Amino acid sequence: MTTGGFFRSTRTVLLGMTVAQAIPLLGSLAIARLYVPAEFGAVATWQGVVTTAAILVTGQLEQALVIEADGEPRKFAMAAMLATICGAAAGLLVIVLGAYLVVPDVRHFSPGLVLAFLPATMLLALYQIWQSWAAAEGLYRVLSWIRIAQALGVTGIQVLAGLLIPSALGLAMGYVLGLLLGVVVASYMMPVSPHSFLPWAGFKVKLRAFWTKHRRFPLFALPANFINTAAAQLPLLFISSRFGLEFSGFYALVVRILGGPISLLGTALLDVFKRSAATSWREFGNCREVYLRTFWILAGLGIALALGVILVAESLFGWAFGETWRQAGVIATWLMPMFAMRFVASPLSYVLYIAGGQRTDLMWQCGLLGMTLLVFMAGMSFEASIKAYAAGYAGMYIIYLLLSYRYSKGKYT
Repeated sequence: MTTGGFFRSTRTVLLGMTVAQAIPLLGSLAIARLYVPAEFGAVATWQGVVTTAAILVTGQLEQALVIEADGEPRKFAMAAMLATICGAAAGLLVIVLGAYLVVPDVRHFSPGLVLAFLPATMLLALYQIWQSWAAAEGLYRVLSWIRIAQALGVTGIQVLAGLLIPSALGLAMGYVLGLLLGVVVASYMMPVSPHSFLPWAGFKVKLRAFWTKHRRFPLFALPANFINTAAAQLPLLFISSRFGLEFSGFYALVVRILGGPISLLGTALLDVFKRSAATSWREFGNCREVYLRTFWILAGLGIALALGVILVAESLFGWAFGETWRQAGVIATWLMPMFAMRFVASPLSYVLYIAGGQRTDLMWQCGLLGMTLLVFMAGMSFEASIKAYAAGYAGMYIIYLLLSYRYSKGKYT
């Protein structure tokens, strides 16, 4: 892809992402007034568990979609992903029922949240693989519409639920139904032909071959992403247990207002970068040029975002959400170095998947988890814990950048 084509594709994805992110941001103005911080913190913890479970269900095999060649190979890969997720549903159901009956901590969730867990996990997994398919095909307008539909569904239903039942269950149901809308739109715009699964005997043979070919993803990328998600969710669990649900609600709002949009803005560039990088890798055996071009775009945007947030966050949160939420603005300034480095490093880390560096990625994720546990088990105050966590995360991302750049040269296949 030429530089001009890269920027045109990025512009298309960013436009869709801007709309998709504006919807929950505007909706949060109402949601923050309809729900108390404790309810917000409770559903944020539940949603973190859902996100982690969705990673297990997909086995990270959706990352292989962009590696498969255009045409029939990728269409079959999508069918294989659907079969994998459906097969995982039965096992997940058994695990959820067993955990609710045996593990006391699970019972802290309301029965409604427990019942919503399985559909939320399956819908999130489906939503993610359709996004990956659209990005792999270069259908960036379709990708934008899928995200906009999901954002409209989640935000609209959560606001409506807040007027009727302003509880954690209302937030959770808005999340589930919004995901359902996103999956319906995705399946309408990018349908999977039933013929992809026929004949069934032949499909099973090809499915096993697909799993074997891409075994590095469930072997290394799956535990790596699971650890990454767990490390991202651990702060909520530690904060709620040590400092109370009110502080976890503040933290959750910051992640929703800043962390989510910033990460998804980086994802917009990733959607273009991974197709360009994979194509360059197949043709030239490296993707250094695409890597550096994307790095400078991300670095410039990351610096601008960090400076802007640090200057206005505290007053902006107090004005937009009410004085009750001013503390969230303070927390946002503490976390901004972490968000800025994540914005730059996360999209570029996809090079490790392209170059077969899943083992290296797993080792880095283990280091990240260790840092997170060390910070929150050190017995520091709330402020000191958050600041140390942000600084440690930013430092780990610098290491991530150095690793991904080395792999982009094509020397570590």
